[in-house]
Amino acid sequence: MFRSKKTKHNDSESQPDAQVTAAAGAVAAPTQVGTTQPAVPSAPSVPPMTPAEIEKLKADAAQAAEWKDKCFRVAADLDNFRKRAAREKIETSKYATQQLLARLLPTIDNFEAALQHADAAAGPATVNSLIDGLKMTLAQLHTVLRDTGVEVVNAEGQHFDPQVHEAVQHIESDTHPAGRVIQQLRKGYKLSDRLLRPATVVVSKGKPELPDPAPAEKPGDANPATQPGTN
Repeated sequence: MFRSKKTKHNDSESQPDAQVTAAAGAVAAPTQVGTTQPAVPSAPSVPPMTPAEIEKLKADAAQAAEWKDKCFRVAADLDNFRKRAAREKIETSKYATQQLLARLLPTIDNFEAALQHADAAAGPATVNSLIDGLKMTLAQLHTVLRDTGVEVVNAEGQHFDPQVHEAVQHIESDTHPAGRVIQQLRKGYKLSDRLLRPATVVVSKGKPELPDPAPAEKPGDANPATQPGTN
């Protein structure tokens, strides 16, 4: 009887160990499930290029390189054109009057020659010769201006135009209607359609206004002291 009791005791002691082992297995199982990694999809396979496709890719690359080189060349040409245009603009503005000044030099020579002739000689003949020389020089100067596109604005007897005339005085006139130029003090000049200088003029205001006549006296309005028969 003693042996059977001991065996029963050993069985009761082994039961807790089995329960602990079962519990540990139950706890470890979820841990293994939670650490499972998802499957990574594999990259799609790319078919190899055919020789024709490789040749076409090479041709496209060569054409792209050619167009790139052309773009660089065009950009360089445009930059050179801008620099050349800016340089020509500066030179044009600097030497624009060179031709005109060269044509005016003979006129200056004629003036100097006339003055030298007047200093060397004396008498009425010298005065007349000097006047003739000045007239010829002035005509030469007008020819140069006319050839370069300069026109004279002649306002004498014209209707006053504020676009090309500058009035410095307005006076009354019996012979000129109002708004008419009576006298031109200084000529005006135009270069093509651009006004260089307006003509300075005197403009008429018309006939002078006459004073109003005095009202005639009526017979009854006379001074009684001056009437006959009054004391």
